[in-house]
Amino acid sequence: MPHCHEEHCDHDHNDAPGAGDQWNLYSRIDHTNVRCLNEAEPNSGRRVIKPWHERMDPTSWLESDADEQLIIHVPFTGTVRLRCICLRTDPGESAPATLKTFINRDDIDFDTAESYVPTQTWELVQENHGVLEYTTRVAKFTNVRTLALYFPDNFGGDTSIIRFLGFKGEWSEMKRDPIITVYEANANPADHKNPAGENKLDYSIQ
Repeated sequence: MPHCHEEHCDHDHNDAPGAGDQWNLYSRIDHTNVRCLNEAEPNSGRRVIKPWHERMDPTSWLESDADEQLIIHVPFTGTVRLRCICLRTDPGESAPATLKTFINRDDIDFDTAESYVPTQTWELVQENHGVLEYTTRVAKFTNVRTLALYFPDNFGGDTSIIRFLGFKGEWSEMKRDPIITVYEANANPADHKNPAGENKLDYSIQ
């Protein structure tokens, strides 16, 4: 059964089949372009983003490589109003202790993560069982296209281990800004001699 941390969580705690799907954003993630920095096994960061019904699957996990730090970049297929980040970690010292998130930044690495101000920071709970849900300050997460998750430390282990990563919120199709083309309908040299500049202009919005 998932637990709530930080602020009030607006979700169903029922753990019956299909529970957790109301706000589940799994199908709204661009899984092919998920990337992880300092993962011990290539693409293991991608594999811990699982469907809700596979959250307790023991066969795949993410472990850091050179040290305890991890960064995961998660792009969405549209814009997201992010409500919760769901985590299941390894019990013991390998559980991440802190999470910092950055929205709509593709340049986050281990240097920039320490110099930029995060959108939100959580002190994580060392949990032995189940999934923990960390609620966001929703007003700061209303137009999320990409999310960078930075785990800078753990509870004392040489490496960090994450077994499930999920997201809850609302998705909407990404809106593209209109392209405004301004052009001169009838270019005439005589027009350009008019000091009043009364050229006719047409506007095309695509």
